[in-house]
Amino acid sequence: MTRPNPLFSSVVTLARKGYPAQVKWRRHLHQYPELSDQEFETTTFLKKELKRLGLKIRSMRMPTGVVAELKGARPGPTMAIRSDIDALPIIERTGLPFASKIPGRMHACGHDLHAATVLGTATVLTQLRHKLSGTVRFLFQPAEETPPGGAVVMIELGALKGVDTIFGLHVDPHLPVGTVGLCEGPMMASVCDFDISVLGRGSHAARPHLSVDAIVVASAVVDTLQKIVSRYTDPQIPVVITVGRISGGAARNVIADRVDLACTARTLSPSLAKSLPALIRKTVSGVCRAHGAKSEITVVASYPMLVNDSSTNHLYRDVFGEMFGPGKVRTAARSLGGEDFARYLQKVPGAMCRLGVRNPRIGATKPWHSSKFIADENGMFYGTALLAGTVLRYAELHSR
Repeated sequence: MTRPNPLFSSVVTLARKGYPAQVKWRRHLHQYPELSDQEFETTTFLKKELKRLGLKIRSMRMPTGVVAELKGARPGPTMAIRSDIDALPIIERTGLPFASKIPGRMHACGHDLHAATVLGTATVLTQLRHKLSGTVRFLFQPAEETPPGGAVVMIELGALKGVDTIFGLHVDPHLPVGTVGLCEGPMMASVCDFDISVLGRGSHAARPHLSVDAIVVASAVVDTLQKIVSRYTDPQIPVVITVGRISGGAARNVIADRVDLACTARTLSPSLAKSLPALIRKTVSGVCRAHGAKSEITVVASYPMLVNDSSTNHLYRDVFGEMFGPGKVRTAARSLGGEDFARYLQKVPGAMCRLGVRNPRIGATKPWHSSKFIADENGMFYGTALLAGTVLRYAELHSR
């Protein structure tokens, strides 16, 4: 029988000891959610807790978000851990006693859990500083939910300067609490968010022959965009084009001269990610031209594909397996969702794991971004143990 790693035993013990504080942190953040780039109180709260731990707060010249550092007792690599901190414009309908107190705002994607988990990880590693080689940099990133994503600014301001690797996690309501999910290679899609304006010619509803009906043309555009997926791309390649919003027209007896569409295109193919924007432009332009209309296309934002580093995944697997058993490590499904953690992975190796928070007994089964999203808070304990253990193992393997 394999003897338990004494350092990992310490990590698990400290993570359990710190769990009650995590619950308080998480519930405070959950009750006072703030939208992207408006996380002022969240930032103040996190800085206060990080300073209480004695961590150095780096000056980032950002109105929201925090970057803090913990130096180990010995020289070694610089490792980053990232948490997002923003909430969503959703009315909460969970009925929880600590539900959002801010009307129309909710932590419906688990960023409050992420922040409490990473803060808990900082607490554990601070107590094990004498065992740590190197430096741990904690990134509490704003604006993950809105394009182009807060990672862009964090990177521009030097959050990754000198960093050798980065670790991240995201709660997953599809995985049972007490498990983690890993995905090799591409895990989340490249994303291109774009707007289309169909420009026609207005007229009275009784004289359609004098118009170029922008609503009719826009309808044809929507239909033809779906044919890109069904007829112009390899059916074995995951790709989706969605028109999420369409608006146009002013009155029932007026033929609209303009219709605006808000769209997104996503794929897990690097080659298709490069060719898809041009294919969309060609398709939209052709449809509009055939109807005597014009078109304008504006790319609002784009996100790279999230590609996990295999060696980092092996670290996650080995550490979590040693702590809680190999049966607790699952394979996470690939997703056509976007995540700006991918921008960090373009700069340094690392990986994002999925943290199980599903528990039917308490109703923790609803998907991300649901107004009834509930998570089993015990997931924070497992996430804290995993992140702290992974940092210590990586530092041990890469100490100078």
